[in-house]
Amino acid sequence: MAFFFRHKSKTDLAKPAKELLLQLWQSTTPSQKTEDELVKLLSQMKLILQGTHDTESSPEQVAQLVNSMIQEDLLYLLAHSIRLLPFESRKDCQSVFSYTFRFKPTHSLSPEPPALAHVVHRRPEVIVELCRGYGYQESAMPCGVVLRELLKQHEDVAAIILHDESREKERAISVDEIDPSQGPLQSGDGVFWKFFPWIDGGAFEVSTDAFTTFRELLTRHKALVAIYLERNFDLFFSRYNSVLVQSSSYVTKRQSIKLLGEILLDRANYSIMTQYVESGEHLKICMTLLKDDRKMVQYEGFHVFKVFVANPHKSPPVQRILVNNRERLLRFLPTFLEDRTEDEQFTDEKSFLIRQIESMGPLPQ
Repeated sequence: MAFFFRHKSKTDLAKPAKELLLQLWQSTTPSQKTEDELVKLLSQMKLILQGTHDTESSPEQVAQLVNSMIQEDLLYLLAHSIRLLPFESRKDCQSVFSYTFRFKPTHSLSPEPPALAHVVHRRPEVIVELCRGYGYQESAMPCGVVLRELLKQHEDVAAIILHDESREKERAISVDEIDPSQGPLQSGDGVFWKFFPWIDGGAFEVSTDAFTTFRELLTRHKALVAIYLERNFDLFFSRYNSVLVQSSSYVTKRQSIKLLGEILLDRANYSIMTQYVESGEHLKICMTLLKDDRKMVQYEGFHVFKVFVANPHKSPPVQRILVNNRERLLRFLPTFLEDRTEDEQFTDEKSFLIRQIESMGPLPQ
């Protein structure tokens, strides 16, 4: 290890890295020397944090580097600048984030890694900038990997993404300022809402990665998300249905319908499900999916449609639509996806829906 640090000590890498990143932003055409120096520094940081095949990382050296990165605000600069880095350095930057956010000093009494605690309480802009990495093809995948690692372990990160409403260069909301059940309703302009165009309008790789993070965000921390969706119900589902479920992209459309079914059928989202299936407009969207030309869209749409039909407390608008279309549905459903002969659960569910529709009473007066 000493070979790599002949000219720089193990604790002074953050400051020169910060200076070089600032140079990247100040010049429209950064010099090759600046890029080469950054490549070397990020590679050295990665080696300190994760060690090598032959040498384990030193907790003392890692602690010194992490503290220095916090003091120099390097985490924010890296998140903000990752798209400007060469390809290999973007991968090193991803590793630096991953190891830094996981590191806890020996004998630490704090339940949180120090870098993560710093970010969620005092520098949430780091999380927001990682999300904004989806705005650029170069940074989408490394930022996405870091975000998903954080979301799997830390509810505070999900809370910041869901509730932040800051614009670029503005201060982001810290976790200490978030009250999920009493805070202001969302405007639809925060960083969470940017995921919709990133998923529907980005290049295929960006769209796919953004959806994976979006799904992790909505399914991992169930209690937090249930409150958020209930309080922002109309805004969320209006955008979800119009942008994602009715997307012109087959992949986006199919994935989004499948995720919608998962959200509605999750026990934690019971009140959201009951509110969703009260809407006649939602049912119309769903019935349109059953007639889609693509069988997998039909199949995923079926799993949302069954929630409307199986609901024992159907709203008058939903009852009206089902009763008015009863004869057509009873002709349509028996042959619907009839080639799925080996899917016994699907066959049983379809038979159940047919019986439910047959037994529906007259329209409510």
